[in-house]
Amino acid sequence: MAPRPRSARWLADRFEVSVRTVERDISALQQSGTPVYAEPGRTGGYCLDRSHTLPPVNFTAGEAVAMALALLRLDGTPFHGPAATALRKLVAAMPPGDAAAAHALARRIRFVGGGPATTVPRVIADALQVRRVLRMRYEDRGGSATVREIEPLAFLGTPTHWYLVAFCRLRRSVRAFRTDRIASVTVTAEVPEPREFEPDSLDIPDHVVHSLTLG
Repeated sequence: MAPRPRSARWLADRFEVSVRTVERDISALQQSGTPVYAEPGRTGGYCLDRSHTLPPVNFTAGEAVAMALALLRLDGTPFHGPAATALRKLVAAMPPGDAAAAHALARRIRFVGGGPATTVPRVIADALQVRRVLRMRYEDRGGSATVREIEPLAFLGTPTHWYLVAFCRLRRSVRAFRTDRIASVTVTAEVPEPREFEPDSLDIPDHVVHSLTLG
């Protein structure tokens, strides 16, 4: 069953973007062959042909973000545009709560330069979604190790490494930990107090840091 017509203003408020962004994205969908059309009248708005609607998609927030990360690999290829459109369709078909969680997770992932090539152990990769204090053994550049308790806040990717950005209780400040220097990690039972991720805490010029988006 297709959703009822929605105005550009309603869609802009719903997805927290501008009306211009909504109109641009709808135009892109129409040009890609998606049957989106406008119904006139007081209760009119943009509609999607019922035969082209999707049932609620049971993607988790992590799965949606994983798709967005994979999409970065298509940048500059002929398939980047269609892949971005497909991602937007999938996120739009997710239940509202799951879609909101995916967008919130994406906002906590930043890049300096291109997407990173290294992998991250599963227990560290899940740190933002588990929302627990982590106890880890971390080795610095010289090989000296310290045991720290951290409150994960975000991920930062560079062309060569992933960093876990977290509030470090040992140093009492926000630090970026290179994931390949985390020698061991344990997920504790403690749930930290909510702490917002402030990009300024990375001490990196804004113009070189890029956010992950879901389309």
